[in-house]
Amino acid sequence: MLDKNGIARRIAKEVKDGYYVNLGIGIPTLVANFVQKDIEVDFQSENGILGMGPFPFEGDVDPDLINAGKQTITALKGASFFDSAMSFSMIRGKHVDLTILGAMEVAENGDIANWKIPGRLVKGMGGAMDLVASAENIIVAMMHTNKKAESKLLKRCNLPLTGVNCVKKIVTNLSVIEVTDLGFKLLERAPGVSIETIKNATQGNLIVDGEIPEMSL
Repeated sequence: MLDKNGIARRIAKEVKDGYYVNLGIGIPTLVANFVQKDIEVDFQSENGILGMGPFPFEGDVDPDLINAGKQTITALKGASFFDSAMSFSMIRGKHVDLTILGAMEVAENGDIANWKIPGRLVKGMGGAMDLVASAENIIVAMMHTNKKAESKLLKRCNLPLTGVNCVKKIVTNLSVIEVTDLGFKLLERAPGVSIETIKNATQGNLIVDGEIPEMSL
C-alpha cells in the first residue's frame, strides 16, 4: 500500500508541462513536492496565489505565505498574489487545467462528497464546489477505505455532495482508477497489492479488464 506521499507522487505523474493546477487541502498539497524538475507548472491556491512551490523546510517558513488550508508554503520566482475574487475568476473561467482534490466519498458515476459530515461543525464548503463545477479534469487523492475499513468508493455517495458526475480519475493507497460510464475502471495496482484486495475494498462497480500493472513511481 501507498502512504500519503506515495499517492501524491503517483498523481504528480499526471501533471504536464505548462499546466495550471489547483491543489486542494490534504494529500493534494503534497503533489507540488514530486513534480518533475524539467517541466514548468503553476500551482494555484484559491486564497490568491499562483506559483506555489513545495512545502518549506524548517527554518525557511514565512508565516505570511499560506495556502487555502492555512499551511505555510513557498512561492516560486515569478509567483503572483491577488484577492480571492480574482482567484475564483480564474477557476470559474476554466483557466485551471487540472484540479486535485481530497474526498470522503466518490461514487461510481463520478459524484464527489468532500466538504461536510452531518452533525460535525464545519467552517463552510470552501472553494471545492466552484472547482468541481468549473474544472474539466479532476483527480481525487484519497485513502481507499475509512478508519472502519469501509469503502469510500461507492455506488452512491451517502454524504452531502460537493459535485455531480465530475471526477475523472482517483488515486488511492491501493490503486489508480478511472471513472467511466460503466463504473470504476481499474488502471493500476499499488506495489504488492492484489486485484482481490482492491475488489474487496471497493463497494461500487469495479471493472477489471486484462492484466493490471503495478504503479510506476
